[in-house]
Amino acid sequence: MDPFSAAGVSLTPLEGGWSGETFLAEAGGERTVVRIYADPRHPEHAAEIAASLLRLVRGLLPVPQVREVRRPDPAAGMPALLVTELLPGERADLLVPALDADGLGRVGAALGEVAAVLAGMPTLRGGMFVDRDLRIEPFDMDLVGWVERHRDDLERMDWHRGEVEDLLRIAERAQARLDTVDRTSLVHSDLNPKNVLLDPGTLAVTGVLDWEFTHSGHPFTDLGNLLRFERAPSYVAGVLSAWESRHGTPADDALDLARAADLVALVDLAARSGSNPVATRAETHLRAIVDQADWHAVPD
Repeated sequence: MDPFSAAGVSLTPLEGGWSGETFLAEAGGERTVVRIYADPRHPEHAAEIAASLLRLVRGLLPVPQVREVRRPDPAAGMPALLVTELLPGERADLLVPALDADGLGRVGAALGEVAAVLAGMPTLRGGMFVDRDLRIEPFDMDLVGWVERHRDDLERMDWHRGEVEDLLRIAERAQARLDTVDRTSLVHSDLNPKNVLLDPGTLAVTGVLDWEFTHSGHPFTDLGNLLRFERAPSYVAGVLSAWESRHGTPADDALDLARAADLVALVDLAARSGSNPVATRAETHLRAIVDQADWHAVPD
């Protein structure tokens, strides 16, 4: 018998993620969410970092309250885990397809506000959080170097040398654009409708989930994620309007910086094309950008 069953806890996998490590737990009439960090690729302090991030932003954004954090116990065969409250609402990606233009605009504004709040939380340098105190280990996020580091993987995906060279030229232009913003901020790094809960009646945000990839980085990163695949005009206008209201960046400039910043994620995902539907879609998207030499391009 596993330790959860032995303790009278029933675990049901939650839909929406690719990790298979997030579960709905029920015990004593209480429902909570349990994230199990069993994959050896997780950083050593992943559960503690996630808990600290939730505590950091709680009160600024709707995030679950932390109930328990456990460090791994190799001797007992127990991975690290994080237990949080179960928030109300439905995943935005399940609600968005049925919305009209007005609803899409309202959701866009709500998600744009989340991205704007995150971008308004300043940090001293870019890098990864490495412990529960959220100490930052700096990294070099030069786009040209990032493409070079993924060259072999892209070529294994049948990208020929000329396409990679074209991508490098786009990366050089995008990096010059990104360098016009000379600060860093908190970045969720996976901010999209799949990781946001909405009240189905009011379309207000009731939860921002899955902080696994959060780091300190470029302030327009999360905005780029929100605008990567979701291109409905009313949604895009809502996102950009919320951003401009908080930060004052004109919509066209914000969109250009967002799409430039999103190249980092697109390159990383494209290099893993075939591993999941999002990565495969990202590669198709990146190929369109290279074909048209424009980071605003979309596949035909």
